[in-house]
Amino acid sequence: MKSTCLKMMAIICFTSFASMAFGKNKEYFPDGTPIPQWFYETKAPNIRELGSKYVVTDFGVTANDSNLVQTEQLQQVIDLAAREGGGVIIIPKGTFLSGSLFFKPNTHLYLEKEAVLKGSDDISNFPVVMTRIEGQTLKYFAALINADEVNGFTLSGEGTINGNGERYWKSFWLRRAVNPKCTNMDELRPRLLYVSNSNNVTISGVRLINSPFWTTHFYRCNNLKLLNLYIYSPHEPVKAPSTDAIDLDVCSNVLIKGCYMAVNDDAIALKGGKGPWADQDENNGGNKNIIIEDCTYGFCHSALTCGSESIHNRNIILRRCTIEGANRLLWLKMRPDTPQHYEYITVEDITGSANNFLYIRPWTQFFDLKGREDKPMSYSNNIVMRNIDLKCSTFFNVRPSDDYTLKDFVFENITVQAENGEYDPTAIEGIVVKNLQIK
Repeated sequence: MKSTCLKMMAIICFTSFASMAFGKNKEYFPDGTPIPQWFYETKAPNIRELGSKYVVTDFGVTANDSNLVQTEQLQQVIDLAAREGGGVIIIPKGTFLSGSLFFKPNTHLYLEKEAVLKGSDDISNFPVVMTRIEGQTLKYFAALINADEVNGFTLSGEGTINGNGERYWKSFWLRRAVNPKCTNMDELRPRLLYVSNSNNVTISGVRLINSPFWTTHFYRCNNLKLLNLYIYSPHEPVKAPSTDAIDLDVCSNVLIKGCYMAVNDDAIALKGGKGPWADQDENNGGNKNIIIEDCTYGFCHSALTCGSESIHNRNIILRRCTIEGANRLLWLKMRPDTPQHYEYITVEDITGSANNFLYIRPWTQFFDLKGREDKPMSYSNNIVMRNIDLKCSTFFNVRPSDDYTLKDFVFENITVQAENGEYDPTAIEGIVVKNLQIK
């Protein structure tokens, strides 16, 4: 009897522990691995727990609406905090114009309400550094905010980081008019936020607007949380080219929650490398264990994109989101000069509108086998789309190709109002359709 009671107590204790470990209802990633408790902890950083406070105006930095660029003065405050053991750099109410800033270990950034950190529209205020851009590691311009090897980095508050991008955008379109083959990197412009080689990073609460180039870019980051952000760049009257809201590049354990995203490119793009031997380059890699939930989308090229600079994405969840005005809900870019594998992706509990429900086609822009005699094969498998109510122009925009294999897709509990509701089940091997209503 005593032995039985002890066993029952052990079972109860284990059940209680499991409940704590996986949240109220135990959940799993698409490949069946449990979702850790870390994904359910969504409190914003408490700056009182992050060390000493360094209000920039206490160190000679002045709020102004003129063209006074104060990069050096702001950087001196960051460097001072780092020398003194770390702390929080606080941007108070007002506008502060700057070029590239570089955060150091144990330093953080906080923007008070009505604070604006504004990027210079002069590219000379952004140094050329070794960085990561468009699936390559090379020399390019630093971002406005940079944090490399800064474990525990936080950027939070109620203020705004304004990339001041209009001059860069207009210059890009003028260059494109002269040279239609002009690439994104040909027009010299900085990103808004770049965090690399860092663990336990939290970006929370702030407004990130008008980036000259990609808005946020995270490279080789693990345990990354993006919470309640407002990310915006215009698509009219001047289009803000390639201003992706969030670019994840060789990242794992990522939570994107409660964000608003409206940009003139992909809202969330998964990157990791490009080229015929991309999977053999130690600078490249895959993205895994990513949850995107409770977000709202405005205009964008795609809500979720496995990008043209992407080699392996696994365990991706997009759920409980509202989409209004996106061009695509899910976009799988299949690049015939790059080995790619997109697997275990779930899109569920989505409402709103998008031009395309599912978009899969060869991505041939800048195609280059670089001397490789055969084309690398690519794969997409175990893709689930369920519990979705969407208005769209085209439901199934999928083009089969000898360069890739599409396998084991599931469409379940889907209601679509579509101008073109046709779909070709032969385009995907092992497709499963349950309760699909096309109006």
